[in-house]
Amino acid sequence: MEILEAVARRHSVRSYTDKKIEGEVLEALQNEIALCNKESGLNIKLITNDKEVFAGKLAQKGGFNGVENYILLSGEKSDDLQEKCGYYGEKIVLKAQMLGLNTCWVAGTYNRRKAKKNVDKGEKLVCVIAIGYGETQGKPHKNTLIDFLFRLRGDMPSWFMEGMQCAMLAPTAMNKQKFLFTMLDNNKVKAEAKGKFYKGVDLGIVKLHFEIGAGNAEYEFV
Repeated sequence: MEILEAVARRHSVRSYTDKKIEGEVLEALQNEIALCNKESGLNIKLITNDKEVFAGKLAQKGGFNGVENYILLSGEKSDDLQEKCGYYGEKIVLKAQMLGLNTCWVAGTYNRRKAKKNVDKGEKLVCVIAIGYGETQGKPHKNTLIDFLFRLRGDMPSWFMEGMQCAMLAPTAMNKQKFLFTMLDNNKVKAEAKGKFYKGVDLGIVKLHFEIGAGNAEYEFV
């Protein structure tokens, strides 16, 4: 599966089978996490065989069932911590999809206190990602009209449209798609997250999706 196919096929999944993540799939996933940590300075961890974090009332409220594995997104406190967690967390999500796994970003409907036991001293837990073999492949989220998600003067370059189409497939908080891309002069692009909650995470996720869609186009985020 190629990366663009993973973007199109990946949907949030909240119910999982008891199939273990192991063998070559586990190795490839751990390698991707290690690479993302090296590039970002984050301390992302894959936690397996832990039934406690998604066992309480909050997880039930969120509709989660059978979650025993999750990706923990944490790092040293910084102004861009949320954005980095969103960007690199989504890299891992898409790699997981390519490996035949399913995922769901989770901000609040899990036992945060129990998840924190896996966070190193001096670091901040941002959120987690449920991961495993889903009972289903999930369903596409509803999209905001693309005209409300970008601004530009003049004609739209093809790479910008392809970036926007990919960004529209990105998971965002409550599926609200509270983001805006603005095409500026000299192929500069401004990306903004407009939501109230975890907007830095949303920003990182949609910027990665835009990059994937835009491909090798020459532009710069500002």
